[in-house]
Amino acid sequence: MTRRIITTSDAPGSALFAQGVRVGSTIYVSGMVGIDPQTGQLAGALIQSQTTQALHNCASVLQAAGCTLDDVAMVTVLLAHPDDFAGMNEAYAAVFATDPPARAVARLGPELPGVLVSIALTAHVGR
Repeated sequence: MTRRIITTSDAPGSALFAQGVRVGSTIYVSGMVGIDPQTGQLAGALIQSQTTQALHNCASVLQAAGCTLDDVAMVTVLLAHPDDFAGMNEAYAAVFATDPPARAVARLGPELPGVLVSIALTAHVGR
């Protein structure tokens, strides 16, 4: 099966990883943090603003792949501070208000200055 790299200027990126990869009808989005790609700065100091921006970044990668958050099957959320769980849920629920995808939440391993959350997801779309 062919692997296609997904890229967009509407989400943060790095030479160290693909923003997204499509294999068949599955799209894998790399862990996105709450950085605004227009400014290169964190969207704010609160978990809610960073979660919202991280999900927006994920949605931008999905859009570049030809799909939307409605196609998401699995989300992995990594939190820098477990105490931010409730605030992350608040912002997350605003995006996935009904019929949310499967989800796992764990602790973010590396200490990244100011980064409170990283969100990766997997989507499935028709060919």
